[in-house]
Amino acid sequence: MIYRFGPFELDVARVELRADGQPRPVEPQVFALLAFLVEHRERMVSRDEILEKVWDGRVVSDSALASRIKSARKALGDDGTAQRFIRTVHGQGFRFVAGVRVERDAPGVVALPDITPTEPGAAASAGAQADLSSRPSIAVLPFQPVGDLGRFVAIGEALPHELITELARLRWLFVTARGSSFRLQGAGLDLTETGRVLNVHYVLTGTVEVAGRGMVVTVELADTRDGGLVWAERYTGTVDDVHAVRAEIRAKILTALEIQIQLHEASQARLTVTENLDAWSAYHLGLQHMYRFNRKDNAAAAALFGRAVAQDPGFARAHAGLSFLHFQSAFMHQTDDVASEIALARSCAQRGLDLDPLDPFVNFTMGRSFWLEGDLERGLAWLERTTSLSPNFAQGIYARAWTESLAGSALAARGHADLAMRLSPLDPLYYAMLGTRAFTHMAVGEDAEAAAWAERAARSPGAHVLIAMIAAVAHSLNGDSVLAERWAANVRERGPHMGRADFFRAFPMKPEPMRSRVAAALEKLGF
Repeated sequence: MIYRFGPFELDVARVELRADGQPRPVEPQVFALLAFLVEHRERMVSRDEILEKVWDGRVVSDSALASRIKSARKALGDDGTAQRFIRTVHGQGFRFVAGVRVERDAPGVVALPDITPTEPGAAASAGAQADLSSRPSIAVLPFQPVGDLGRFVAIGEALPHELITELARLRWLFVTARGSSFRLQGAGLDLTETGRVLNVHYVLTGTVEVAGRGMVVTVELADTRDGGLVWAERYTGTVDDVHAVRAEIRAKILTALEIQIQLHEASQARLTVTENLDAWSAYHLGLQHMYRFNRKDNAAAAALFGRAVAQDPGFARAHAGLSFLHFQSAFMHQTDDVASEIALARSCAQRGLDLDPLDPFVNFTMGRSFWLEGDLERGLAWLERTTSLSPNFAQGIYARAWTESLAGSALAARGHADLAMRLSPLDPLYYAMLGTRAFTHMAVGEDAEAAAWAERAARSPGAHVLIAMIAAVAHSLNGDSVLAERWAANVRERGPHMGRADFFRAFPMKPEPMRSRVAAALEKLGF
């Protein structure tokens, strides 16, 4: 992204501040502070939030923060008196107050219109004016009340507003601002016409009903191109704890949209003549092969991601998809040159980061690239950044849990594994989430629980041979030799080359007691 304000350009991808087109040197931390303020210009950001995001939660003095604010102002020709760009909200925090123009640094994309920092969600969602021909776009309309909502009437607008704000954090999706989408409301809307007016591919509508102490929220996702229903769901709760219910509904809707839109895009792409696939369609067709964990589908996904990159070299997620595949090849030992595959996983992830450092999936692939080197600490740092960028990204939360479980933080891992499964019960990596839950029990000697979770994981759709190996180990530790031998035989049939070294390369356990017990179980099973 490039943010333009006054004579300045803030180029996030190049980590560069320019004045009248000429680079203006700033310290990295000052740049990070300035970028954070600009990206959140629609609101005041607190001192604590700045410390969490810019200083990674480290304790620093007030004078250190004041010094960085002063340096940022100086770089912009501003000062504490004029405050033309950075305004101090005394006793609370800071806010970027200049008008900003947002552009993507890619050829053929129309610049987004000028916006002012007055409307939440407007910054990321002004993309409705851009060229959306090859990328999904969505408008969230106010939810309609069913009957008299009484004092809960605000939910009909509050919940969609929060969804707009959160969806705007998904960098692959254009989101129409509240100021536009909330002008269209009422029953009987023509969704095809709504899509034309707002220039979006998808519209999310909903209803809210309160009866006694119960609350029901229904949502529907429609494709405006043909008016077809893509997905619908019904959520229930009580008004006794309306804020907790609201937060849970919001999280589940966000996760469902991430999955449903991508599945629908892939379905639409399959109807297109292959030679005419655009970059986005090629990417989504690649996703259909990516999660099958075999050489043939890996090759098909690689060809489609490669096509996406060739058609749009600035497509960060396509580069991340290639990183995912190279990781997968090394993780599953589908190559004799594991080191090269790890290096390619890292370089593709880095290319994605160079293009879009704020995309959660890109950060996810970078974090995973450290797994096979056993560098759990660096991997965890990237995965924590992933979940910070997108708190409802279930795969990022699962990957964080996986890393924590192998690093010795079993209880934290258990909470994150449960959250990932709750957010995305239909996730293509759900079996891995179950396997991670098994590891959290294995780490603390809860062998019966570990065996139960590992059995569920190994029997889940899409589970690969390494998951079967986890099940064999878990049952062996639990003293069930029959099931342990059964899963060991399954491993030998599916991956006759798989051995103890492959298991520990894939699962680099740090706690020595856990590693020793698992090693003994593998040896007992003949691996």
